[in-house]
Amino acid sequence: MQMKIICAPDSFKDCLPASRVAAAMRLGIRRVAPQAHVDCCPIADGGEGTAAILAAARSALAQSVSVAGPLGVKVNATFFLADEESLAIIDMASAAGLTLVDRSQRDVMRSTTYGVGELFLAACESGASQVIVGVGGSASNDGGCGMAQAIGVRFMDAMGAIIPAPMGGIDLLAVASIDMRGINPAIFEVEIIVACDVDNPLAGAQGAAKIYAAQKGATGEQIELLDRGLVNLAAVVQRTLGIDITVARAGAAGGLAAGLVAFTGASLASGIDIVLDAVHFDDRVRNCDLCLTGEGRLDGQSLAGKACLGVARRAARAGVPTIALVGSAAVDASKTLPAGLSAYELIGEGLSAAESIRRAEELIANAAERVVTRFLQRKS
Repeated sequence: MQMKIICAPDSFKDCLPASRVAAAMRLGIRRVAPQAHVDCCPIADGGEGTAAILAAARSALAQSVSVAGPLGVKVNATFFLADEESLAIIDMASAAGLTLVDRSQRDVMRSTTYGVGELFLAACESGASQVIVGVGGSASNDGGCGMAQAIGVRFMDAMGAIIPAPMGGIDLLAVASIDMRGINPAIFEVEIIVACDVDNPLAGAQGAAKIYAAQKGATGEQIELLDRGLVNLAAVVQRTLGIDITVARAGAAGGLAAGLVAFTGASLASGIDIVLDAVHFDDRVRNCDLCLTGEGRLDGQSLAGKACLGVARRAARAGVPTIALVGSAAVDASKTLPAGLSAYELIGEGLSAAESIRRAEELIANAAERVVTRFLQRKS
């Protein structure tokens, strides 16, 4: 019987898109199992690349919009429009992603989602009846307030003065009241679904600031200020709008997910599940012998809704083992094994990060060859 392997990796951040990762896996598999049926199924989890994956599955076309970037400098952002389905798809990272800011200029206190709001408004005005917003890979921690300003929300301080746009995380502690009367009515003509790449709450020990702000350049003191700002925002939203934004997934993208719930009426969903449904993963993994997935780094955060575990859990339902090929693994990566992964394989063990990135496709192919070789030996 012909062996069947499905390759369902996420992108390797700052290195390779998911499609090239899957192709490299296939190359390695072919070396040791040339007759195997290999199904390349690149995926995403709500972070960067989600919109492109969903767009390919829905035959959606790219639309370019000039918007404010994370630090206010104009960038060309993209959303996708599937006319037949009246569906628009956005990656927030296209307008406010961490990769848009040079490492030396990263400033999570002032980075804003204002451009996401501009992009989101363009999508809502496109004629779509549904908008999917992928949230992940953000440079910001503004609770979605910058986005909200771009669609017409006004925020006031304790003296009643309007907080100027674009807001960043530094402004959240000043928020005392919210005026929703200026929101563009196009927002309320569409169904909005937020594809979250993590399930973290807005604030607290597992919240947006304390878990993710450090990787955006925040100091320990800034993390505390950002967390307090998010707590304040949640309290003001609850008091003035009667909406609870302290729910699971609200901490995605520096709290942008919470802002979309509060200011647009969006619903939050698992990004990986949205993508896996769109690419018909359950049908494709059925009757496979092995599933390969992968991403740049595997760690405890992978348990919070990231791609590898989402793939592994779906594959397990079909009785298919899943092995992840990863660029690096943290000391807590072993927690992913009882959660669904059969194993994980470092693509360039002992190599520097720079060399692993430079040789990524070669290393991924080699790792896939090693994994499948061992798999075949165990079966024989």
